[in-house]
Amino acid sequence: MAGFDLLKRLLVGRKLASTKLGETLLPKRIALPVFASDALSSVAYAPDEILITLSLAGVAAIGLSWPIALAVGVVMLIVVLSYRQTVHAYPSGGGDYEVATVNLGPNAGLTVASALLVDYVLTVAVSVSSGVQNARAMLPFIAGHEGMVAAGLIVVLMALNLRGVRESGTFFAVPTYAFMAAVLGMTAWGLVRIFGFGQQLRAPTADYDIVGSPDYTPFAGLAVVVLIARAFSSGCAALTGVEAISNGVPSFREPKSKNAATTLALLGGVSLSMLGGIILLANLTGLKLNDESGGSSFFYQGQPVEAKMDTAMGQLALTIFSDFPAGFYVVLTATTVILFLAANTAFNGFPVLASILAKDKFLPRALHTRGDRLAFSNGIIALAVAAVALVLAFNASVTALIQLYVVGVFVSFTVSQTGMMLHWTRHLAAQRDPRRRRAMMKARSINAVGLVCTGVVLVIVLVSKFTHGAYLAVLAMAAVFALMKWIRRHYDTVEREVAVVPSEANLLPSRIRAVIAVIDINKPTLRAVNYARATRASTIEAITVAVDPDEAAAMMAQWDADDIKVPLKVISSPYREVVGPFYDYVKGLRSENPRDVVAVYIPEYIVGHWWEQVLHNNTGLILKSRLNFLPGVMVTSVPYPLKSSKLAARRASRNTAAAWRRPGSGQVKVGMPRE
Repeated sequence: MAGFDLLKRLLVGRKLASTKLGETLLPKRIALPVFASDALSSVAYAPDEILITLSLAGVAAIGLSWPIALAVGVVMLIVVLSYRQTVHAYPSGGGDYEVATVNLGPNAGLTVASALLVDYVLTVAVSVSSGVQNARAMLPFIAGHEGMVAAGLIVVLMALNLRGVRESGTFFAVPTYAFMAAVLGMTAWGLVRIFGFGQQLRAPTADYDIVGSPDYTPFAGLAVVVLIARAFSSGCAALTGVEAISNGVPSFREPKSKNAATTLALLGGVSLSMLGGIILLANLTGLKLNDESGGSSFFYQGQPVEAKMDTAMGQLALTIFSDFPAGFYVVLTATTVILFLAANTAFNGFPVLASILAKDKFLPRALHTRGDRLAFSNGIIALAVAAVALVLAFNASVTALIQLYVVGVFVSFTVSQTGMMLHWTRHLAAQRDPRRRRAMMKARSINAVGLVCTGVVLVIVLVSKFTHGAYLAVLAMAAVFALMKWIRRHYDTVEREVAVVPSEANLLPSRIRAVIAVIDINKPTLRAVNYARATRASTIEAITVAVDPDEAAAMMAQWDADDIKVPLKVISSPYREVVGPFYDYVKGLRSENPRDVVAVYIPEYIVGHWWEQVLHNNTGLILKSRLNFLPGVMVTSVPYPLKSSKLAARRASRNTAAAWRRPGSGQVKVGMPRE
């Protein structure tokens, strides 16, 4: 245990007392990379997905990328404005879940919660997988091992987040701001070279033609509508992560709502600038991407070619910094790192939401407790395990995972905007101040526009992506919804079952019948006998099971010779079983009078090494596990420490003393007790 505790302290850091919670709150400069890294980083793969999807119709469809990006930007702007209303109206951290529960009922809240939980897992999987694919441009040896690399990175992110929100946020701030500077700087320098210096920049794939999938050629009629809808829904991945700020309002410094709203505005402005810049440069440089698995392929001078297809960010960095190679590596490195760190948004959003759901008894209560560093450690670990399973199952393929993505977040967007509409309508009915009414009506109008936009996008996403994998996300949400309903039903059932009944509050058992389990005659057994005698039970008897008649006879003789003041009863066991006959005997005592309580005392060795536990206490452990299911039976372990247990006691004493002396542990040393 000492070694484990040392390793834990090295990985996670020293413990923080509950009184230190205020010190973990985030200023805006740290909150932006903590909660907005997902939305900021999505500009690294959302343009790719738009271009890849459009390639299914051939080169003629590539020119539609900028109108689609413009539509995505409009939706993002509306969603950001809508969530600014949410963080002011519901600053407790429940976000979409609280909005839906309060205004639409528990089932609507659970619908939002299940959608967000699934989407957070997908956020980690997609972000890390995209980072691995970008890293492949600089590290070719990753090819073929994407899934394992992504899984390892998720474990590293989990360890960093277990150190606490403030510490992980400080660590992630530098690469997040570096990514923003790299992308905006690349965009600015590219536009200067094109428009300022009149240079003709051509992407590596600019001279290729694209032959699309037969499903979308000719590119006319219904094929146009279907493909634009698919490209738009894939581009809407840029909106993921916006909702995380509304869930993380409690982590901001005061004034919490105002700082959260400001961070949202910064997020919207920077994301729109970067997304627009990348799509603009892609069109100006003739950049193309294809989807070989979907049926589109590159051609050069009428002949098919197997071109190495880097991401849009990789091609743009190579093109714009053609005369400055270091710029290429800076952009690619910053992009790769931010895509890995984008998962940090989910590592902050998922545990907070899971904690609120656990408090409401929809998830295991262990998810509500904070760990050593005041982070919701169990939620962080649960998210990491689910995301690792996903990247291994899909081998870190962004194109495959993106089909499952976005559905959940737009379910939460739409339901949340509906709830906010009802929120403002309810408050308007009771508000008489004209100035306040005007402000509420303005807020309701913003949420109304948000509802229409997110609702339309949700329908487009479901229709265009359902058969391409989105149905798996819908099934996962339904499964999580059903699981949370079942957990709540279980907690409610247990609560009713164990509730105090006034008539039973002071009801005493008619008798207490003490039974001592005797395996051998030794000091631990005598300690159990004397402890049972000290309780002054109505009846006391020692029970041993005769596996071997000769040993049983010898035990009876020794018992009488030692003059032990409790009668020893021997139970025969023709099949040499110990636990079963003892259990049946206790069960028989219990059935004689239902109001009696049977107290069973089992001697137990206290050992100092893990391997000693394997050598001792096995029969007692099995016996306890069986007796615990008998009503009216109480099992007491009577400990007897062996010499080796002193080692464990000294280790525990050293750990306690170290915690007592540790600065900032919240303890005050007033003198150690004497032994």
